[in-house]
Amino acid sequence: MTFDPGTNRPVLVTGAAGLVGRALARRLADQRRAFIALDRVASITEDGIEIVGCDLGDVHRVHALARQGIDAVVHCGAFSGPMVARDTPHAMVQVNIVGTANMLELARVHEARRFVYCSSTSAYGVVRSAMPVTEDCLLRPASLYGASKVASEYITTSYAQQYGLSATSVRLSWVYGPGRTTDCVVRTMIEDALAARPTRMAFGSDFPRQYIYVDDAVDSLLAALDAESLPRTTYNVTGNTRVTLGELAELVRGVFPNADIVLQQGPDPVDEFQDRFSIEAAQRDLGYEPRVSLEQGIRSYAEWIDARERRRP
Repeated sequence: MTFDPGTNRPVLVTGAAGLVGRALARRLADQRRAFIALDRVASITEDGIEIVGCDLGDVHRVHALARQGIDAVVHCGAFSGPMVARDTPHAMVQVNIVGTANMLELARVHEARRFVYCSSTSAYGVVRSAMPVTEDCLLRPASLYGASKVASEYITTSYAQQYGLSATSVRLSWVYGPGRTTDCVVRTMIEDALAARPTRMAFGSDFPRQYIYVDDAVDSLLAALDAESLPRTTYNVTGNTRVTLGELAELVRGVFPNADIVLQQGPDPVDEFQDRFSIEAAQRDLGYEPRVSLEQGIRSYAEWIDARERRRP
């Protein structure tokens, strides 16, 4: 591991108010590591973590925040999914692509030890394969969101090759778990079950998806951040499971036996069909192994949602 616990240079975490960025900042705090947490709006999390307000398009402020030096950058800041900003494509390009370029330049100028880009398996688009899909599969993104991830990955790889920046892109599959508040089938099923509401979906019973629990996603980013070397510039990271949404409903019923869930056949209208991704490279190079099963993750997510609902006035 290249991380020196004695260093006083912080890790810069973008998107720190989002699902993955917030969980990553909390983990760094638990490890007593120095970090700067950034997001568009300043806030203090429930864990007491201060998030500095900074738009990634404000390059002068970003560089000012890093003027005392930074150890590394973990770039999670972006529109987080194909269902977000569908009607504002210009904003998607500015935030997801230009924002990544700005952070890469920050890492280069301030000589960061490592740059980790939080990418997505949406970069693949529709992918069908008889064998587990590896990172070298041809990318055919089917959404602007997916295309923004591809563009950002290529820019990240170019910085690594042209400027010698130690950088990699981690392609996360569908992240779920405590802290996720954007559209999520897992959360919808849990919230409906807790409220004794029926869940009705016009698609999904035969549509596969590969989920990853938020803590496992953070494990992978930290592994990429602290790996002694990065043999690859891209890594697939999933929870190593692939289930249909119908099978997901059965797992939710295992937690809530009275859950009333009915799904129709057909694909998710804002998602792509994807065969199983190989995580062999991340296992080999980063030592990544998912620790939370889908059933365990659903239970943990349900406990978090229930506790949050009980706290509401």
